[in-house]
Amino acid sequence: MPQTQQDSFLALYEAFSPRVLGYVRRRISSDQAAEEITADVFRIAWQKSGVEPDPSIGWLLNVARNLIGNEYRRRARAAQLQDRLRESERLNAQGGGDDGSRAAIAAALEKLRDKDREILLLSYWEGLTLAEIATVLACREATARVRLHRARKSFELALPQRLRPTGRD
Repeated sequence: MPQTQQDSFLALYEAFSPRVLGYVRRRISSDQAAEEITADVFRIAWQKSGVEPDPSIGWLLNVARNLIGNEYRRRARAAQLQDRLRESERLNAQGGGDDGSRAAIAAALEKLRDKDREILLLSYWEGLTLAEIATVLACREATARVRLHRARKSFELALPQRLRPTGRD
């Protein structure tokens, strides 16, 4: 970036960063998150410099507003996940008299490679079809079928003997 563009950006940062940070802090309860969002606002402004004229405070606050919305959505997803985990734990505690099968299954999943665990969870937890799995994994359906088959075999071998299917070749 030529020196004049860099100087222009530094002047923009010095002039508006306190106002952007104040705007974000009034809307986000975490100082750390507010500082990160403010940094992202100026990162975006840096990326746009040279393409567009120097952004105004209105433009910067609009970018901040969008990033704050992203943060709220991220927090909502995290809260939903925590709720699902708590509910799962509650159900496990209520019906946990299954001689440790659930714990053994969870342990077997943890032993798998990330790729194997991912495809099993896409198939069984998310309920995706092979075509949908192939789309998620950016591969052909035939490749997804082979990967799912191999993951099932790896999972079966990771299970304790008492939980493995019987009567199979």
